[in-house]
Amino acid sequence: MNTYALTDSWTMTRRELAHWARQPVQVLVGLVFPVMLLLMFGFLIGGGRGVQGEYVDFLVPGMLALTMAFGLEGTMLQVTQDLNKGVIDRFRSMPMTNGAVLVGRCAADMLQSAIGLAVLIGVGYAIGWRAHAGAGEFLGAVGLLLLFRFAMLWIGIHLAMVAGKPEMVQAVQILVWPVGFLSNALATPETMPDWLGTVVEWNPMSQTATAVRELFGGPGGEAGHVWAAVVWPLALVAVFFPLAVRRFGRLSR
Repeated sequence: MNTYALTDSWTMTRRELAHWARQPVQVLVGLVFPVMLLLMFGFLIGGGRGVQGEYVDFLVPGMLALTMAFGLEGTMLQVTQDLNKGVIDRFRSMPMTNGAVLVGRCAADMLQSAIGLAVLIGVGYAIGWRAHAGAGEFLGAVGLLLLFRFAMLWIGIHLAMVAGKPEMVQAVQILVWPVGFLSNALATPETMPDWLGTVVEWNPMSQTATAVRELFGGPGGEAGHVWAAVVWPLALVAVFFPLAVRRFGRLSR
């Protein structure tokens, strides 16, 4: 039974990867857009208010976390498109493991996120950012970023099945962007009004960004946030994973 589940999941993963070859522009845009944001905030409108040290060392880890949060939109769009085309209903009618569709979606999105991280880190190095840490801390920071993306992925899958239509992704974007920017990705909470700084501090993305800065050895990092950057995503997965699985099981019933 486990062999069948792995085979079916790998088949669904290959299906998602095949879309990359058929839609290379969409993949390219997904990789280039975070780079554009990084360059824009780094050279055009970034001020580094309240940041001690080089702003680029503060900005790049924040942009990495921000990119993981914005990945939620891509997950939602792909799931809602499959729902409206009847693709998921056809898969559910086939003799395959029920959760293989979700596993395939998850694996493809995580792979794309890992590639996106590599591209953005490479651009960060090109513009002067450096990770002042050892290999273990570097890999730990990347692991925290991917853990945060994993949590966002299951939120995206659940919201996509609740929304049901690709058009509803725009409504979610209206919420995702403010929540993403309502963090310490681009500026320190110390420069904000007290009430706003408190909200920013409690944002799960702020916890990830702060922990990643600490592991990379840059400004704005705090060691105590590393555990919070682990607990927050795991808590989100604990809530939205069962909700998404339950919602998937009720489709077309």
